[in-house]
Amino acid sequence: MLGLPKGSLEESTKNLFAKAGWKITTSSRSYKPSIDDPELDGRFVRAQEVSRYVEHGFFDCGLTGYDWVQENNSDVIEVCDLVYSRASTLKSRWVLCVPESSSVQKPEDLAGKRVATELMNTTKRYFADKGIAAEVEFSWGATEVKVPDLVDAIVDITETGSSLRANKLRIVDTLLYTNTKFIANKASWANPAKRKKIETIALLLRGALEAGSKVGLKLNLPKTSLDALIKALPSLRNPTISPLSSPEWIAVETIIDESVVREIIPQLKELGAEGIVEYPLNKVVY
Repeated sequence: MLGLPKGSLEESTKNLFAKAGWKITTSSRSYKPSIDDPELDGRFVRAQEVSRYVEHGFFDCGLTGYDWVQENNSDVIEVCDLVYSRASTLKSRWVLCVPESSSVQKPEDLAGKRVATELMNTTKRYFADKGIAAEVEFSWGATEVKVPDLVDAIVDITETGSSLRANKLRIVDTLLYTNTKFIANKASWANPAKRKKIETIALLLRGALEAGSKVGLKLNLPKTSLDALIKALPSLRNPTISPLSSPEWIAVETIIDESVVREIIPQLKELGAEGIVEYPLNKVVY
């Protein structure tokens, strides 16, 4: 039984599973997906709840943020990191924010002040650890609009900071970095058959995620240019070299970061490469 995050991570999670080899389909309002694997069943629930249901054994495994594992103080197995979100492959962070015009410059300035957040337990621990007597209240959403009229500060999640800047907010401190984690119930992890399946899912999800930033590259190259190619392009680590029908030519195939392709292809042409083909990848498993 697999716990899947409903909401902002839903589509990116389904896309990741599709690249890993599992097709997950849902109707527009359904919380019970169809998975093309007879060994898997699942439910979509809010990411905030997944770790609790994994800990209690309703789910054998699930995907949720590290922030909610910490917030719920869930006693689960962290199988692997999966750094992805609805918008990017960056880790997100929970930050303490105030209006740009606020006199607050450090967390201690919020003593006796009111702070709104969805991450209640973590925020309370943060202020308690610093010995700051701030009042922390729960926010049901739209937290950015509550300052300065309703509260003095907020603790909210951000990836790029663009939403905070748009709302004229200034970051005072970072409480927690977070990303999606694949977690498992302890009893399920101790079951050999279930553990094998969980490890298989983790392997393929990591492979699909790794492939997202890489591409395959194939090309034909004069044999005399191979040493110059390897020397000039350190990104082409351990390429596959194959002979062609013409003894003066070889075929080269490798996997590289997609971000460097635009720089490498012109250099390949200068070295005499022909028939350069770039292709997408579904999974890269090391």
